[in-house]
Amino acid sequence: MKATIIDVRTVEEFKQSSVQGSLNIPVQEIVQHAEEIKNMEGPIIFCCKSGHRSGLATDYFKGLGVDCSNGGSWLDLM
Repeated sequence: MKATIIDVRTVEEFKQSSVQGSLNIPVQEIVQHAEEIKNMEGPIIFCCKSGHRSGLATDYFKGLGVDCSNGGSWLDLM
């Protein structure tokens, strides 16, 4: 099963460099995309610069019953 990687860094950070094939949904906008994310085929891996923002997103979506995990830094997923 292929995982979906969602990078929750800002658009500017994402444009500088990112994991190939990852999606960019900034953490500030994550709640507005909840239905879209809940309907994605899992598992979902959230990442950011250090793992903090992706941890917030992971906790939120696990609370909604989404199969997801905190991938930490996007550099660790390269």
